[in-house]
Amino acid sequence: MKETECIACHGSGMQADDEGWQYKCSVCDGLGLVAAEREHGTRIMSVDENNRLLD
Repeated sequence: MKETECIACHGSGMQADDEGWQYKCSVCDGLGLVAAEREHGTRIMSVDENNRLLD
């Protein structure tokens, strides 16, 4: 299976909100890589009133 760098976190496995809080990337599950077949898939995530992802 071919893997490519996650475009959401640029391969770091982490994302940050506008306040600088760091979170595990929800697209690649913190791996920094995604399977080529999954690259264009999307998931709807829950957010709070400040638009922060909920675990």
